[in-house]
Amino acid sequence: MSDTATNPRKQTLDKDLDKLVHVEEATTTVARGLVAPGLGLLFLALTAIFAATYTFGEPRAVIIIAAAAIGAYMALNIGANDVANNVGPAVGAKAMTLGGALLIAAVFESAGALIAGGDVVDTISKGIIDPAAVGTPEAFVRAMMAALISSALWINLATWIGAPVSTTHSVVGGVMGAGIAAAGFSSVDWAMMTQIAASWVVSPVVGGVIAALFLAFIKTAIIYQDDKITAARRWLPLLIAIMAGAFAAYLTLKGLKKVFPVSGTGAAIIGFAFFAVTWFLAHLFVHAQSEGLENRNQSLRSLFKVPLVISAALLSFAHGANDVANAVGPLAAIVFTVHESTVNTTVTIPLWVMIIGAAGISIGLVLFGPKLIRMVGEQITKLNPMRAFCVALSAAITVIVASGLGLPISSTHTAVGAIFGVGFFREWYTAHSKRRRAYLERKGVRLKADNGASDDDDLEIELQKTSREEIARRKLVRRAHVRTIVAAWVTTVPAAALLSAVIFLVLDFVA
Repeated sequence: MSDTATNPRKQTLDKDLDKLVHVEEATTTVARGLVAPGLGLLFLALTAIFAATYTFGEPRAVIIIAAAAIGAYMALNIGANDVANNVGPAVGAKAMTLGGALLIAAVFESAGALIAGGDVVDTISKGIIDPAAVGTPEAFVRAMMAALISSALWINLATWIGAPVSTTHSVVGGVMGAGIAAAGFSSVDWAMMTQIAASWVVSPVVGGVIAALFLAFIKTAIIYQDDKITAARRWLPLLIAIMAGAFAAYLTLKGLKKVFPVSGTGAAIIGFAFFAVTWFLAHLFVHAQSEGLENRNQSLRSLFKVPLVISAALLSFAHGANDVANAVGPLAAIVFTVHESTVNTTVTIPLWVMIIGAAGISIGLVLFGPKLIRMVGEQITKLNPMRAFCVALSAAITVIVASGLGLPISSTHTAVGAIFGVGFFREWYTAHSKRRRAYLERKGVRLKADNGASDDDDLEIELQKTSREEIARRKLVRRAHVRTIVAAWVTTVPAAALLSAVIFLVLDFVA
């Protein structure tokens, strides 16, 4: 008989030690979950200290320091939520690892914010409210404070439930709510609000349609061709060139305006020049990369990976250049109003304010971004490099076209809408494409409800069963995520507005 069986004390000791092990494991798990929030709070504290060095000795320095901490909190949430749209598809397509995506996005987001973030920002979010109607400079400061707090809290909630939302719409809702609380409904430009509401529908629909059209072209011209490599050599350089031209024009108009001003015609010329040069270079690149590759879809995926990584970096740069204003615009307005004791519609953003925004976005991405990156890249629909490339290409083209037409559009809604478009197109294409059926017939695959399996790895694994009943049962786009995201989009402006109004009234009562 063993010692353990004959010694009750040893049995008790073993049980106690086992309990200690479980307690230690639980403590470690809880502590690991507190690391990111703890580092986030540390960043907010360091931001307050950083702001204090620039406001030391000023009469109302406490207001600026508090606003800086709130702006940093907003920037953290932008990094946690909004940046996922830029790198999520590349991660979901296995074109880069999560760690590599975080590094690339952090570097290019910061570079975009600091190099091309723009030094003049419309402090009231594109004329949503009339600052003169708000009243005193003190009331305007409280309104901007309420807008920052409410939009940051809403984005934080959206990140927690796993919904990518528009940070621009959150700020717009916050400013609108504070304006209504301060000066009534007449202070709001409702024509502008109508355009913004229309962008809820326009952005995802246009992004989805463009992404679906590019995926249809890739499937028809490359994937379901008998000689895939030759088809890729013919058409992939054109797609890469379109991407380069679109990004060049987009970054020229929207991202590099701080570096040098360029007209719409100038941006078009620059975009065409990049298109032509890239088309030539892409031919050389694709031909070299495709040497020795087998005639299969796995080879096509490898050819799309490098352009996809580059597009993710460029999207991050453009996002940093444009959306950093959502965090630092109201903060810059507060700093200006406190210093000058007057309200102005446009202000210059101090460098130290821009640094807070750039650092906050990058740190928020690294600490809290992985959840949304995985959701956007992996959980809405299955992505591969070809589909993710269509998403990135659609996002760039949609935003540049909308900017040229003067339409308000959300980059978040556009990118996620493009993912929806890719997924829903695949559902339709799987059920209805005659070209796909002809291709499968040439490969000797019978489309029957009871088989559909194939030895050819060119066929998409998840579509092995191709009967319409099976497709209807097993949708390629997760409807639960669609409902959650759309509900978050629709409620962003009113929820942020209501929260902002309450916060403004509380601040006004305390003051």
